[in-house]
Amino acid sequence: MADSYQGKRLNSPNDVVVTSDGSVWFSDPPYGILSDYEGARAAGELDGCYLFRLDPKSGVLAIASDDFDKPNGLAFSPDERVLYVADTGRSHDPDGPHHIRAFDVDEAGHLSNGRVFAVCETGLFDGFRIDEDGNLWTSAGDAVDCYGPDGTLLGRIKIGEMVSNLTFGGPKKNRLFITATTSLYALYVNRRGIQWP
Repeated sequence: MADSYQGKRLNSPNDVVVTSDGSVWFSDPPYGILSDYEGARAAGELDGCYLFRLDPKSGVLAIASDDFDKPNGLAFSPDERVLYVADTGRSHDPDGPHHIRAFDVDEAGHLSNGRVFAVCETGLFDGFRIDEDGNLWTSAGDAVDCYGPDGTLLGRIKIGEMVSNLTFGGPKKNRLFITATTSLYALYVNRRGIQWP
C-alpha cells in the first residue's frame, strides 16, 4: 500500500489501524532500521518519525502528525473521534517521551488538540486496544494497564515479563491475548474489544 513518502523510503512502519471509512493510519518509528536486531540497519531517508494516514479513495499518503519522537501503538475511540498514539522515545533516550497522547479527529481526518493522555511509569507503552466502553488496554512494561477514557488508571494485570502488544479475540471479543518477551498469554476479561473485523 505504501513504502515511501514523497520518494523517500519509510523508516519502519510499526502499528496500523484501519478506520470505518477505510483510512489506513500507521506509525513509522525507526526501530527496524536502528540495528539488525529488529530489522536491517539502514540510514533513514525521512527527516523524522511520523504518524501517517493513507486516504482510501485517492491513495494519497499524508503526514497526520509530525511532532513525535518515536510514534508507536495507536487506536481510535469507539466513535473514532479520538486517536491515541504512544510515543516511545525513551527507548533510546532516558529523557525521551514515554506516554500516550490523545488527539481529536475531525470528519476529514485532521488531528487537533494533542494532549498527554497517560504516562508510563514502569517502562514504555507499546501496543494497545480499546474496549466497548472506550477504556484503553495497553502494554506497560511488565504489565497490562487499563485506562478509562478520561485517563484514569483503572487497573493493572501483572505479567512478569515485558509486554509488547495485545488484542481482544474470541467469539465474544472478551478474551485478551497478550504478547510478551517469550510467551503468549490469554485471559478472559469483563469487557469486549471494539476492533473489527
